[in-house]
Amino acid sequence: MTWDIVSTHRCALGESPVWDKNKNRVLWVDILTGEIHHFYPESGRHDTDRTGQKTGAIALRKSGGLIAALENGFYEIDIDNRLQNLISNPEKHLPDNRFNDGKCDPTGRFWAGTMSMSDKPGAGKLYALEKDLSVTVKIENVSCSNGLAWSPDQKIFYHIDTLTQNVVAYDFEALTGHISNPEIVIQISKEEGYPDGMTIDSEGMLWIAIWNGWKIARFNPFTGKKISEVKLPTAQITSCTFGGKDLTDLYVTSARTGLTGEQLNKQPYAGSLFMIGDTHCRGLETFEFMG
Repeated sequence: MTWDIVSTHRCALGESPVWDKNKNRVLWVDILTGEIHHFYPESGRHDTDRTGQKTGAIALRKSGGLIAALENGFYEIDIDNRLQNLISNPEKHLPDNRFNDGKCDPTGRFWAGTMSMSDKPGAGKLYALEKDLSVTVKIENVSCSNGLAWSPDQKIFYHIDTLTQNVVAYDFEALTGHISNPEIVIQISKEEGYPDGMTIDSEGMLWIAIWNGWKIARFNPFTGKKISEVKLPTAQITSCTFGGKDLTDLYVTSARTGLTGEQLNKQPYAGSLFMIGDTHCRGLETFEFMG
């Protein structure tokens, strides 16, 4: 598997890649600059929208537009008309917190977690924005809520709290969104890097972005073993998603924030969106927000 650069743009902290099959485009965010990027592989067109605040994650909305977890809460965003509307801010009493990674589940809820901007351990939570626009807490005492994925049979939910170095599996009830029976299924050593965002393929294997690991790694959550990895030309790899016509291309986000001038000279592609083609694996359809 080899990588290509999708766009010449370099994000400070790229995250939350989303494949939109209806418009044949990949979307992703720059958390720190509050930008939403969308790239059209067939034409090479690259558009950018700005939210005006740190932007943790986005998801497609079935009724049109996007749903987003911004620094100050859950928002609905109309890219075409450049409009955004606050839905709810469950942490308005915690000004030091911001939203981080997020994703929709198979039945159309939008899950997103928070973290302390001063790195206070256990200061965040994982929330779900329900289809009726109410907000529920799913996991308490989270330090850096990151990757999320649901198994192909929709019975398991996977979550990464980066500072724990673990991927935790939960029993998942699709109808209610209830999660239970947490179990650590993958452990990643600090020497290898920090688990960040992730996605899942049709075989139920997890593809995990390794921050400070220079790679994407594919793991079997039933054995905890690493199956394969793809080396990339920059250290801070943040997330990934499958896309393309057959959902066999893997789009990978990265970051340049915190790198010194010397490090940036050695990592000129830091902050790029990469595409790994010919993965020999197929992703799942992108879940959309149904509210």
